[in-house]
Amino acid sequence: MSNMALSEKRPILLASMAAALAFFVLRQSPLPELFLVPLKGAACGLLALYAFMRHRGRDAYHLGAIMIVAAFGDIAMEVDRVAGALLFAGYQLGAIALYLRHPREHTATTQKIAAAAMLLLTPAICWLFPFDRSEALPAALYGLTVGGMAACAWLSAFSRYRVGVGAVMFLASDLLIIAGMGPLMGQQWQTWLIWPLYYLGQFLICIGVLDRLQRRL
Repeated sequence: MSNMALSEKRPILLASMAAALAFFVLRQSPLPELFLVPLKGAACGLLALYAFMRHRGRDAYHLGAIMIVAAFGDIAMEVDRVAGALLFAGYQLGAIALYLRHPREHTATTQKIAAAAMLLLTPAICWLFPFDRSEALPAALYGLTVGGMAACAWLSAFSRYRVGVGAVMFLASDLLIIAGMGPLMGQQWQTWLIWPLYYLGQFLICIGVLDRLQRRL
């Protein structure tokens, strides 16, 4: 893709960033949620549009599709947390499938240990967090999907400094959400960190995947 063609698509990224920032700032305002929910969904929705336009290929379309699922998950979380969690579990499984199609040829033992820790410790931590023990098993099952996503991203051929770090940021945001059901319940700083970690993680995943796909042309 020419530099001119790429520059024509960058405003989509800027619009996504603007929507994410606007949601973060305005959610503390007296504006009704009716106005904020579209902003929240637009952040990842525009990343999906960028994926569809940035690269023509199965993997880019796959990335765009799971970003759309994430956008609907963002919206659903404001209405029904169970529906939102199910949509995000679908996102995680879709992301795992994408990362498994691009395995890293040579992986150091320490990196394998890090991935194993994400896969195994995340559901264990999610199971321990909720004070309401009826929520422990669903939290652990969800933790297995997000831990698996982060582990697969870490071991994939995509850049660890973008896709790997982005997946870990996504994981951290979800751990903060689940910690809010237990030891961090009522902590204001926890709620402030969730959205920036989540969106920056998704942003890094999107540009990291597309950058590698583009360089392979």
